[in-house]
Amino acid sequence: MFALRENRMTVAAGAFCLGAFLLFVGLAIAALLAETGGAGEGPLFDAYIWRVTRFTLLQASLSTLLSVLFAIPVARALARRPQFFGRIWLLRLMALPLGLPVLVGALGLIEIWGRQGFLNAGLRWLGLEQPVSIYGLFGILLAHVFFNMPLAARLFLAGLERIPAEYWRSAANLGMASQALFRFIEWPVVRGLLPGAAGLVFMLCATSFTLVLTLGGGPAASTIEVAIYQALRFDFDPPRAIALSGLQIAMTGVLLFILIRLATEPEEGMTGGRTVRRFDGAAPVARLNDGAWIVLALLFLIAPLVAVVVSGLQADLLKLARDPNVHRALMTSAAIALASAFASVSMAAVMIRAAATMTAPRHAGKLAHGFAGMIGASTSLILLVPPVVLGAGWFLLLRPFGDVARFAPVIVVAINALMALPFVHRILAPAMATHAARSERLVASLGIRGFHRLRWIDFPALRKPLLMALSFAMALSLGDLGAVALFGSQDMATLPWLLYSRMGSYRTADAAGLALFLGLLCLIFTILGTADDVRRPERRKA
Repeated sequence: MFALRENRMTVAAGAFCLGAFLLFVGLAIAALLAETGGAGEGPLFDAYIWRVTRFTLLQASLSTLLSVLFAIPVARALARRPQFFGRIWLLRLMALPLGLPVLVGALGLIEIWGRQGFLNAGLRWLGLEQPVSIYGLFGILLAHVFFNMPLAARLFLAGLERIPAEYWRSAANLGMASQALFRFIEWPVVRGLLPGAAGLVFMLCATSFTLVLTLGGGPAASTIEVAIYQALRFDFDPPRAIALSGLQIAMTGVLLFILIRLATEPEEGMTGGRTVRRFDGAAPVARLNDGAWIVLALLFLIAPLVAVVVSGLQADLLKLARDPNVHRALMTSAAIALASAFASVSMAAVMIRAAATMTAPRHAGKLAHGFAGMIGASTSLILLVPPVVLGAGWFLLLRPFGDVARFAPVIVVAINALMALPFVHRILAPAMATHAARSERLVASLGIRGFHRLRWIDFPALRKPLLMALSFAMALSLGDLGAVALFGSQDMATLPWLLYSRMGSYRTADAAGLALFLGLLCLIFTILGTADDVRRPERRKA
């Protein structure tokens, strides 16, 4: 009886979270639709909207192409060189851009490629008058490759490292050349991963907001996401924002459908499970080629980060540390990051647990599987809705109740929590499924339930993924500018908003110092999320 009651409460809590999630998104979209007043002017056929759409598709396609073309040789070089000094640190460096605040990375790229950056200083020293401009399409492509190439390279590297060792032994016995190895062994693996990796990068680039807002350089380089922000923030034109939002949701929805259709299960080769040892790449030309790609990737990734540290240290950090505006922004950012991260992790854990409870019976019906599928789909579909649209919808809903600024922190926390939900769900779902498979029957036979199960059984086993999800959600919220873009003001200023404001007013020294603060905070959150990995070997030695 107690087990039945607990299961009902779990399902009810999951249904409540799912309902609140859908209600929050639905009300925002309904408010924007209502604001259009049923106008049927057909803003989708406006020349400006089509120009923005073409530029969005152009920059996303070029960014995806450049990221993938750069990632494939880097991943192949890392796969052929499983052991060299600093390899583990290079892999960790390639994971850093995923959690790095976008504004920090953009500022680092400006320090290298900007008008007063190191590259243009070298060109002027050589006597070249025309500097390289980072603003516009070139800067957007450069920034997207910086953030997305490491992600694609890690995906390809993981696939290449799963190739069975017997394949390489057979290739060595047959004396296959490097070109034949790539054609018959490596390329089939890369080709299988290509649709998913390219589609993910394309979606991230097509929905990019902060990078385009910072490096776009004007209306000529605006994407759909930036156009939505401009229509709501400056023009307050909800019909145009709705048209643009619908266009973006349709584009990303079609892409998501194509990815689902193209997705395939990884094929497991008939292998004895031996340790992979590659026999190719011993020639001097291959060593030189792999070393060149690895060094190029290292310089491309580490140069902007070093530039942020150097320029940040040159700023008046003591002045910034005593600035009351920085104190308020830091406290606001920390409070929003903590609240949104806890909300996202709690919501994801409850929904995952509810879906598992519904589908646990051997003969679970269609309703149970439909509920579980709805939970999984909802956490992915939220990526289709721009944060600016959610903020604008709730701005319209709360306007009749007085000053909207009073509700701004709650709305920003809710939006950040929802935007982190897909990533948190992907971290927690496999861990919780594995934990349930290992402990569910034993816990049920011992009758351990409620708080005692949470304290003694669930939390010790799930501590590592919970900390990882929490730290990642905090880093995403801390570096977010999209949710606070509509509500940013002197009374509601976060560190990214303050950083963007200082960059816009050409206070580059202050912006560099703030970028250093922001990067260090995200690094601290990352360390806290992986602290269990450091303590565990010590406990094993003890």
